[in-house]
Amino acid sequence: MTGCGCQFSTQTTGPVWHPDDKAIPTPTRPNGEKDIYRPDILEHIEATIKELDGELRELSLDIHSHPELKYEERYAHDALTAFMTKHGFEVTKHYHLETAWLATFAHGEGGRTIGVNSEMDALPGVGHACGHNLIAISGVGVAIAIQKALMKFNIAGKVALLGTPAEEGGSGKIILLEKGAYKEMSACLMCHPAPGPVGSVSLTSCLALERITVEYFGHTAHAALSPWEGKNALDAAVLGYNNISALRQQLLPTHRVHGIFEGKDWAPNIIPDYAKMICYVRAPTRAELQVTLKRVLPCFEAAGLATGCEVKINQEETGTHDLRQNLALGGEVANIITAKYGAIDYEYGIKSASTDFGNVTYALPSLHPGFAIPTIKDGGNHTPGFTKSAATMQAHYACLDITKALAATGMRVLIDDEFLAKVKKTFEEDSEVQSLLK
Repeated sequence: MTGCGCQFSTQTTGPVWHPDDKAIPTPTRPNGEKDIYRPDILEHIEATIKELDGELRELSLDIHSHPELKYEERYAHDALTAFMTKHGFEVTKHYHLETAWLATFAHGEGGRTIGVNSEMDALPGVGHACGHNLIAISGVGVAIAIQKALMKFNIAGKVALLGTPAEEGGSGKIILLEKGAYKEMSACLMCHPAPGPVGSVSLTSCLALERITVEYFGHTAHAALSPWEGKNALDAAVLGYNNISALRQQLLPTHRVHGIFEGKDWAPNIIPDYAKMICYVRAPTRAELQVTLKRVLPCFEAAGLATGCEVKINQEETGTHDLRQNLALGGEVANIITAKYGAIDYEYGIKSASTDFGNVTYALPSLHPGFAIPTIKDGGNHTPGFTKSAATMQAHYACLDITKALAATGMRVLIDDEFLAKVKKTFEEDSEVQSLLK
């Protein structure tokens, strides 16, 4: 990949970074600094992040120790908006959504706007097991580093940091996108921690996702005295689940279908008259997802037919799309990472997970690199092990490295007309391809 016109190693190899590893992040192009655009700006960004180190660490641990679920991120909302206010940003609290927020800083007259995202929410039972405390401080670090660079070099431009709630199952960014929160941005940047080789940054995509809720309505009866009088809604849900299991053999290995059951007032001696299945369907692209959905939905309908239950299928109005990583933005980040901090790969990151930032990448030029943090065996995202990993010093400094690269890339968007033209061109070319696949 050579989106920025520079040459670099495209893939790192090696085992997943473990907390006990003696290896440290090392640039794969140690002589590549000569290829960096405006090294003076990058040096200033590095100095700014170094100054912020302690504050960002404290903020990260504060958010980590106060995990909040989707649309309930009130503590994080207040902590982050207070932090950005202290650092001279104009802050809008409760921006379109109760726990969303916007922090902006503009310098000079005119200029472009670079967007950044900070996530804040945690997961039920396991807290910050996806490392959103790190995503939060990365967005903060990128925004402040750009703020300081705009002032230092007297560059006209604006940075807009969005605090985006409910990435975990709530699609907060999709709502913000629909409400116009991204409309002024020339490009938008963020990052995400995940397992991976030491010091690596991943430019993988992710899976498109659609959430489906299937409700089965039957009829109660005494399960021993007169079961023939009932229509078993739980049996319908189980059959739907088993139909999906049978379908999996005929699905591509890159596709995912998984879900859970829910019910109410269940008792062993009563035929359940209601059951609900919550199902996620995923595929590498939005177009492929639609093909797989056409095979999945009949599985639920057939289960209702077999049990005599009424079936109600609810689908999201807007699914979560795959990441369309902008090649020019990705090339710039890769050039900086390989010259200064580590390596690039296309195997790790959130390749087989999903994010609502995918919808943002369909709407405007955007980048969402993953960055490796040390993890224990079987301790990847959404596990208690990853919760602990997201609070380590190694994870903190890995987060700061990708933050520097994103800030430098954001600055180039603001000041380099030729680079921005390339960013826009790659976005338009990808949009044309996607339109043909609908």
